[in-house]
Amino acid sequence: MGLFEDLNRFLENRLDEFLRNNPHLELQALEEQLREQEEDTLKLIADLQLQQKRLQDDILAVAQEIQRWHERMNKAQSKGRPDLAQAAQQREATLLHQGNQLWGKMEGVKQRIAQTKELQRQIQTRRNEVHTKAREVEAARTQAQSQSQSQWQTSAWNQSSNYNIGAGVDPLETQFQRWETDEELEQLKRNMGH
Repeated sequence: MGLFEDLNRFLENRLDEFLRNNPHLELQALEEQLREQEEDTLKLIADLQLQQKRLQDDILAVAQEIQRWHERMNKAQSKGRPDLAQAAQQREATLLHQGNQLWGKMEGVKQRIAQTKELQRQIQTRRNEVHTKAREVEAARTQAQSQSQSQWQTSAWNQSSNYNIGAGVDPLETQFQRWETDEELEQLKRNMGH
């Protein structure tokens, strides 16, 4: 078992290292994870709404039964059958208790729906933030590659190996951009609770 754990840890470390070196891929993975979480919350909302509908139907059925037993109680009292009136009143009380329990469950489901909708909204907001950041990182990466290609072409054209700040990519600038992107990515992950 230890060999598999070691291998798994090694692979996770390699994956983490690879993603750190390729922040655009890490952002894509994070965005995909958020998309899946959003889908899960939407499914949960649909399930909860179905539960709410069933509970509403059950409450309506119990309310109709309460009404029926209340009418029976009144009829038994008016016809001089206190024994049946008392039994009908007990049945009505039992149904009222059952209706109250169903109502409490429905209120709980309503609260869960509201909480899940808020969670879905937060996930969607985070997903949009990550998507925007991924596009920025990809644009910066594309620009850096373009500048690197331009620098290579300029160097080849001039047959010069000297670095000229005005002619292409500043390695220090690239290093700072990568570091700043990593910092922003880490901040996004902290905001996500990772």
